[in-house]
Formats: sequence, structure tokens, C-alpha cells
Amino acid sequence: MKLLFICTHNRCRSIIAEAVTNQYGQGALEARSAGSQPSGQVHPLSIKYLQQAAIDTSGLQSQSWDEHEAWQPDAVITVCDQAAAEHCPLWFGNSLKAHWGLADPSRLDGNEEELACAFKQTISTLRVRIETLLSSNLQSMDNAKRLALLNALGTD
Repeated sequence: MKLLFICTHNRCRSIIAEAVTNQYGQGALEARSAGSQPSGQVHPLSIKYLQQAAIDTSGLQSQSWDEHEAWQPDAVITVCDQAAAEHCPLWFGNSLKAHWGLADPSRLDGNEEELACAFKQTISTLRVRIETLLSSNLQSMDNAKRLALLNALGTD
């Protein structure tokens, strides 16, 4: 299943979601990330804490959702509330659309320990969601059940 994670600036949460999914997706899940208004730069703490968690960061980049038009994701998952409210491109077409709202650890105004905790919590939350997807036998579900599962995961 191909998952496209969307966050407005594609610099933190969607990047983390892409990396976590590709690390733990066991070949059954393939992820990319993008933004409607990409910053053009991955947040350095995203890279730092992904690497500390032994998650591959090679190839991660901040890019526009237009870069993925030909890829045709099975599901588009927004990870920030702002992106969830944006008008999505028509090419998302038949992709399932779900929202997994996550607090933005890069916007936290705290000390190093608090920032580390926020980034690690984001990584952990996404890992649990991806592992739940993997254990749910997605291949046997119709699109309505897949969408229900994706939406339920965004409410935990």
C-alpha cells in the first residue's frame, strides 16, 4: 500500500511519518511525504531524532505534493490540521483520504530535553500506527474498511 503523508511545509511531521513507515512498513507499506507549501528544508531535529531511533533518513527532502502526481498513492494522510483543511489537488482522485493530527514538535518552545521528548513521542506514535496497519491484514479489507481503520488510527 502506498501512503502519501501531507503537512503544509513538509519539514517535520510528514517527513517523520515517511521515514517511520518506510522503516517499519516491512515492504507492505511504501511512503512518501510532501507539502502544499514546502519549506524546501527538512527540520534538522527531525533528522537527528530519526537517526537516534536508528531510522534511515537517506533521501528525505521537503517537496511539493505536485512531485508525486504520477505515483498515485493508495492513501493520502494529512498529519497537521492546517493541511487537513486545505483543498487537495484533483490528482489525489481515488486515493483514500485520512487525517492523523499530530502536534508539531518543531514548534515547541522548550529546552533540549523537552524537544527530544516531543520528537521521540511523534516517532513512537507513528510507529504504533504503522505497526497497527501492518497487523490489520489490509489486503483482505475493502476500501471502506481501510478508510475506517486509517481514520481510527488518527484518533488515538
